[in-house]
Amino acid sequence: MKQKTLVNFVRLLTFSLVFALCTINVQAATTLTSNQTGTQDNYNYELWKDYGTTSMTLNSGGTFNCQWSNIGNALFRKGKKFDATKTHQQIGNMSINYASTFNPGGNSYLCVYGWTKSSLIEFYIVDNWGTYRPTGTFKGTITVDGGTYDIYQTTRVNQPSIIGNTTFYQYWSVRQSKRTSGTISVSEHFKKWESLGMPMGKLYEVAFTVEGYQSSGSANVTTNTLTIGGSSATNTNTYTATPAPTSYSSTTARTECESMAKGGQYTGNISSPFSGVALYGNNDLVKFTKYFSTGTHSFSLRGCSNNSNMARVDLKIGGVTKGTFYFGGSYPAVYTINNVSHGTGNQEIQLVCTSDNGQWDAFLDYLEIK
Repeated sequence: MKQKTLVNFVRLLTFSLVFALCTINVQAATTLTSNQTGTQDNYNYELWKDYGTTSMTLNSGGTFNCQWSNIGNALFRKGKKFDATKTHQQIGNMSINYASTFNPGGNSYLCVYGWTKSSLIEFYIVDNWGTYRPTGTFKGTITVDGGTYDIYQTTRVNQPSIIGNTTFYQYWSVRQSKRTSGTISVSEHFKKWESLGMPMGKLYEVAFTVEGYQSSGSANVTTNTLTIGGSSATNTNTYTATPAPTSYSSTTARTECESMAKGGQYTGNISSPFSGVALYGNNDLVKFTKYFSTGTHSFSLRGCSNNSNMARVDLKIGGVTKGTFYFGGSYPAVYTINNVSHGTGNQEIQLVCTSDNGQWDAFLDYLEIK
């Protein structure tokens, strides 16, 4: 009888220990109600509001749910914060796969959101909205991820930012049709903005975000996976930065920049980091004439900035600007403008500096035409 009692006691003790361990391992999700930042499961999170009632529950990975009411402005987000020392090209291709339920009771956005520094830019890629669809100065469109986005630029004057109250630009890509799940090829929007004369600075933050403005509402983000690296999405007239090729096909014509005719006040040859040409000021350029039998080609320019600031070089054909090459640092890279339409016959091609602000010089190695 004593032996049976002892066995039952051991069984009870074992069950109690197992139950206690299981209880210890179960953790309630963290809920925020006031302004707070932090890191969870390798995602940076933030709840920011100016006033009103907010609640943000941090679930696993990049997921979260949120509610808000009677707010002035509130943002709920999970993503990645960077140290604002690298451009998006240096960081690598970025995309976000997401799924959500979205219940905006007024003005609200379901979007990718973030900031750059030097230059200070606040940016949005909006997939869904409430009573107000964002707008601004229309810049163009991008077709990617199964939809078309309208691109706008706005200016905020002496408004709150990540560096305090100041004046800065906002960049917007706003989907023409709403959705609550899918993939957002973030880097494709960055590159398209730059091609439209909307330069990015050093990346500070990219996050999947729910924003409410003078409204009430709720959202549940059930999937939020940020991927950095890998291949980019395909869209019409894509602009991409790629490593310099080790070889090129017979259908590609390469012209060394130091062999082109020079123009401008300061243009000169360089021997480092490659044998090429430097454009030191506005209206510095190199040019040459090429015969085209057809009217569409892709143009790839290898170059870099002389420092960590972004250098910009315009491509002109027959006196018409066809796009801009961007070099976000001092490491040589190839930037390609695809599917450029131009005249046939003999055409003068110019690589010209037009947006120098005294913070960078452009170093050019060679131009390939395919």
